[in-house]
This record gives sequence, structure tokens and C-alpha cells, in this order.
Amino acid sequence: MQDVIKEADLSVGAFYRYFKSKNELITAIAGEKIGEVTSVLDAVLEADPMPPVPEIIDRVLELVDRSIDGGGPVRIAVQVWGEAVHDPEVAAIVAEIYGRVRSRAVHIAERAQAAGRLSADADPVGVGGALFGLIQGYILQRILIGNVDRTQYVNGVRALVAG
Repeated sequence: MQDVIKEADLSVGAFYRYFKSKNELITAIAGEKIGEVTSVLDAVLEADPMPPVPEIIDRVLELVDRSIDGGGPVRIAVQVWGEAVHDPEVAAIVAEIYGRVRSRAVHIAERAQAAGRLSADADPVGVGGALFGLIQGYILQRILIGNVDRTQYVNGVRALVAG
């Protein structure tokens, strides 16, 4: 927290005037970034016809790239995920926030199935979970490995979906 307060160029008292705890800060940052992602997914869900899944993934990953390349808060996602393993309050926050993205991914799978782009016997909940995992996997790779080519990643997703 001291690093965050220093980076924000605030006194401890000023910081705690805005946020009552570390968890409240995590909620604010995660909520803002996830809000951007859910707005992209909401636009996709409203589109008629809905774009192909690889294009949807590409749109979300473009947001991820902009945040990471700009030093944005997506960089702390992995730290928050790690904190969620040890802190039940953070785990609840993460489950609620990321649950919104996962639920939209399930809706995307349902729409893809209804449009005939997904096998009729596919489980939309399972497919939505896999789509959500592809986004998290990309974030992990970008942060842990470094320069991962988004186009190449999306082409890999395209090949998986086509196979």
C-alpha cells in the first residue's frame, strides 16, 4: 500500500479519505477495467449478427494490450488473483467482478449456438468458461512472458474454434 500511496503522490491520510482499505482500492480498479471489458462484450451481445468468437476475443485482448502497454491496472490483475487465494474478502470481490465477464462469455456461447456457429450439443456454460479462460490466459502470458503477439494468439483461437 505504501508503494501505491507514494505513486499516487498522496499522504496516507489523503489516500484513506478516498479508500477505506486495500480491498476497496482493488474493487475500484478491477471494477473500472472490468467495466470496459463488459461494455465491449455487451456491445457484441447486442450486435446482429454477432461477430465470430475470434473477433470478440481480439476486441477484448486489444483492451488488455492497451492497458498493459500503457502501464495500466491490468498489470496488477495477477497480483489480485494471487491475493484472492489467501484473502476471502478479496476472493469474494474477484469472484463477483470476474463472474460478470464469465457470465457474458456464457451468453456469447449461447448466441453462437443459436446462430449455428457452435455445435447444438455443446455446453454453453463450458464454452463460456473456456472463452473466459482464454482472456485470462492471454493476460498471464502478457504479464509473465512479455511480448505475446495478439494476432498470433487470436489466430490460434481461430484454429481451435475451426478444428
